Amino acid sequence: MNTTRKTAGAIGLALGLFAASGAAADTIKVGVIAPFSGPFAQYGIQYQQAIETYVAQNGASAGEHEIEFIYKDVGGVNPDQSRSLAQELLIREQVDYLAGFTFTPNALAVGPIITQSETPTVIFNAATSVINKESPFFLRTSYTLWQVSAPMAEWAYDQGLRTVVTTVSDYGPGIDAEVSFKAAFEAKGGEVVDTIRMPLSTTDFTPVIQSVKDQAPDAVFAFLPGGPPTFTYTKTYNENGLRDAGIMFLGTAETEESNLQGLGDMAIGLTTAYHYSAAHDSDLNREFQAKLHELHPDGIINWASVGAYDGVHLIYEMVKAAGSDGPAAVEAVLGMEWESPRGALTMDPETRTVIQNVYIREVERNAETGLLENAEKGVIATVGDLGWDQ
Repeated sequence: MNTTRKTAGAIGLALGLFAASGAAADTIKVGVIAPFSGPFAQYGIQYQQAIETYVAQNGASAGEHEIEFIYKDVGGVNPDQSRSLAQELLIREQVDYLAGFTFTPNALAVGPIITQSETPTVIFNAATSVINKESPFFLRTSYTLWQVSAPMAEWAYDQGLRTVVTTVSDYGPGIDAEVSFKAAFEAKGGEVVDTIRMPLSTTDFTPVIQSVKDQAPDAVFAFLPGGPPTFTYTKTYNENGLRDAGIMFLGTAETEESNLQGLGDMAIGLTTAYHYSAAHDSDLNREFQAKLHELHPDGIINWASVGAYDGVHLIYEMVKAAGSDGPAAVEAVLGMEWESPRGALTMDPETRTVIQNVYIREVERNAETGLLENAEKGVIATVGDLGWDQ
């Protein structure tokens, strides 16, 4: 028998036995799988801080149920560990919901398990379109690479850029970013003169940047996983003179707030298309940030924060509607609309990824605070997962 099916079957049996033994129904447990150690630990910390912020604003109960969060450290890109932690949470901790999942391989690894156990699983980040096709119990409150990369390409062409080299990390999200940017840019009439895929282990981007410079396109489009790689790539872009050569930088999360101040003035003018900026001008965003900084004065707020914050809101609404009934919980939020610190959101009933605004952002120094920020320069409204049918 297939090992995955055997494991999923064992989990289903174990969960059935727990239910039959009369496990307490008044507390809903949510297991959060995320990196809390290693180079990507910042994201797990941000998830937890955002969760605590939501609870501080809305209380620790949803409907008639108390909500308990249980955190598990997956370290980094580790699908085997992700699967093991999901099994532990479902069988030993008897959680009713799962959440977190920064990286695509980690999310994909739990697809068969959550389908068998009928466990609603809210993705706070992992951004490859195909993930949600792997289980009807996946819901995503972050974004997909198609959702931000295609609008970036269309905007770039409208600004007069005609040639681009794409440089992406060689795994699911990077390939989605490359394919979606290329398709949208060429559909407008532009030319992608080269597509460069970089191994995830790459730490020296000088050869890649030099290759781009030699080809002299109008712009370079980049996608890398968050954390140290984005900082190093962006730094290398400037140090090797691409800006001075007139090669515009286009990206998605490469100017994320956790790296931004460290990049310094060399980040000014870098352009990205993304679903959230900490500089977003709304009362709800200011309230969210004020409460988070009240609880965590040194907290960094970015896409990870808002993905978790909205993810918890979704979980609360599912719990209110259906308690621990997984299928009913998912059904209850399909098509749901709400206002987020990033703007208006709708849970797409087909893709189970939020429909949202995509913002064209340019790094500027705030005149009042003196800090760098991703200033919103334009908005492409109500964008869904453009990669769902690809």
